[in-house]
Amino acid sequence: MHPFRIIDTTLREGEQCACAHFGLEDKLALARAVDAFGVDYLELTSPAASPRARAHFERVVELGLRTRVVAHCRCVVADVQAAIDAGATGVGLFFATSRVLREASHGRNVQQTIDVIGPPLERAIGAGLETRFSAEDAFRTDDAELLEVYRAVAALGVHRVGLADTVGIATPSEVRRRVARVREAVRCDIGFHGHNDTGCAVANAYEAIAAGATHVDVSVLGIGERVGITPLGAFVARMLSVAPDRVVGRYRLEQLAALERQVAEAMGVQIPFNNCVTGEVAFSHKAGTHLKAMLQDPTSYEAVSPELFGERRTFIVGSHLTGRHAVAHRARALGLQLDAQQAQAITLRIKQLADQHDLSDEEVDRVLREWVLA
Repeated sequence: MHPFRIIDTTLREGEQCACAHFGLEDKLALARAVDAFGVDYLELTSPAASPRARAHFERVVELGLRTRVVAHCRCVVADVQAAIDAGATGVGLFFATSRVLREASHGRNVQQTIDVIGPPLERAIGAGLETRFSAEDAFRTDDAELLEVYRAVAALGVHRVGLADTVGIATPSEVRRRVARVREAVRCDIGFHGHNDTGCAVANAYEAIAAGATHVDVSVLGIGERVGITPLGAFVARMLSVAPDRVVGRYRLEQLAALERQVAEAMGVQIPFNNCVTGEVAFSHKAGTHLKAMLQDPTSYEAVSPELFGERRTFIVGSHLTGRHAVAHRARALGLQLDAQQAQAITLRIKQLADQHDLSDEEVDRVLREWVLA
């Protein structure tokens, strides 16, 4: 697995979420939090977007964070200059390259597109900024035209080219193929920005890294335009399961839940109950066969360890799906010893009661005590 860096864009892409409107104090708190988590870059809305955006950008820069603070800019020299003046350490330029967006957005052909990119790119590089150029709607752009643009910006000295799955149309196999083609064409770094409109953002980000990408855009809870982009939590969980040495000790995984709550509260939304890693039921186990195996080896039904994220697993014993091994384990935790026949009988009783509704842990404990003392 290739080394990778995380670009958190909660305060740029995330601002484009329909229910997001972060005030200055929200932004400063979130900037500190994602920096403490350990992301490599923090991407903010362009200082040229509005006076408010400029003022907020400058205040984040003044925090003196460890992470690199970069601006997402149009291919306009004035936008790059605004980023320079606001104290950005890098800029991410973008321009539409697909035929549908070229016709609907700016009306330029491929060569005219390259001509537009040149001046702002040269201004950023000349100012010593780390510079990325992203082809907007890369996965609906013709292969030959996409590579023509990337070769041109690479020749100008860009530090990174980005493939943006702007409408979430890419499949994992397509991401792997496209990134591999770009890797063959340029020597600079490669970034991936994937929207989640068809539910493939995490898988696509993984495939991008596997094919040679070096940077991945994420946001906390995946917030962004429409349904958003690759979620930070799900991405680190995916990478943890295949390349733990690239994650453990590098990112403060135990801070993820608090970070997600912070974003959810700032937006006035709830974290989904089945959210990856931090959802209410993320590490809950219910089926009897699962519980038996989990009591022997937690890795039997867990791809990642909850302890790494400061989370706890839950065994749901009071269900009609429960098994005698789970019931006996619960009894031992209460200091009650059951033989095999007793465990089987009490399990049947719990199943009968749970056919009406799942029992709470307290109700299960009461059944166990009453049975043993009867």
